[in-house]
Amino acid sequence: MQKIQRFEDLGVWQESLKLSIDLYKSLSNCKDFGLKDQIQRAAVSIPSNIAEGYERDTNNDYIRFLNISKASCGELRTQLYIAKATGILTQENADAFIERTKKISSMLYKYINVRKNRFK
Repeated sequence: MQKIQRFEDLGVWQESLKLSIDLYKSLSNCKDFGLKDQIQRAAVSIPSNIAEGYERDTNNDYIRFLNISKASCGELRTQLYIAKATGILTQENADAFIERTKKISSMLYKYINVRKNRFK
């Protein structure tokens, strides 16, 4: 297992960053600026809060930011369901993005528990 020396080493940060980039690319031609903006903001919030929490001084602060990141993941998943229902994203693309948010949310859940139990 690779030693974590910076937030860029975290698999959950890497996965959420890639998701954000892929969503930006997928929505590049979207004309629904309101939902597009909400989706992009929520997506960007996930890796951003992981990074911000990592750079904080205390474990409690870090856990708080990981929880914010997990909440943003749920927000994003909701927006993806809306994008799917309204045809902004194809069913196939939306379902793939939704699955990725579920994976990231699960990774965050596990990581939060590790931080709570091993870094008291």
